[in-house]
Amino acid sequence: MPLDKSALFGFLEEVDKELDRPVTLVAVGGTALTLLDAKPSTRDVDFTLPSVDYVEFNKVLKRIPHGFEVQCWKDCQVFSQFLPDDCIKKSVPIRKTKNIDLRALRPVDIVVTKIGRLEPKDKQDIESCIRRFHLTKREIARRAKDVEYVGREENYRINLTYVLDNFFD
Repeated sequence: MPLDKSALFGFLEEVDKELDRPVTLVAVGGTALTLLDAKPSTRDVDFTLPSVDYVEFNKVLKRIPHGFEVQCWKDCQVFSQFLPDDCIKKSVPIRKTKNIDLRALRPVDIVVTKIGRLEPKDKQDIESCIRRFHLTKREIARRAKDVEYVGREENYRINLTYVLDNFFD
């Protein structure tokens, strides 16, 4: 079931009620694109969050029925990539509630994390991000240098070259 921005906010309002303390959630992937109004909806919900908030958030997730996939990673990990430690600090503020500081990855960080898989939907999201947020080849290349890729590092570099060669005039 696709989740639009309103559904994401509704879900997080329920989570907010159950949290025992404030947490920071940084939306990644399609979730971030939806919150940044670059995509109408997302199929699942993905966050990276400070490790101090990880246990609390996941504890609440288990108590709240939500009917969709929620994935979480710690400390600037996104799927099989690790962004620099500044990814949370540099993320885009979206909304603050009683217990949730909701943020979204910066568009350049969304792109460099999607480069790792580079599936057809990732290519669409990358192209959309580049156009909507006027990202440059240089800023993507610069940020990608700081990404740690778990797996065959050469695959990430090949995907990066593909994006830089094919998504810019």
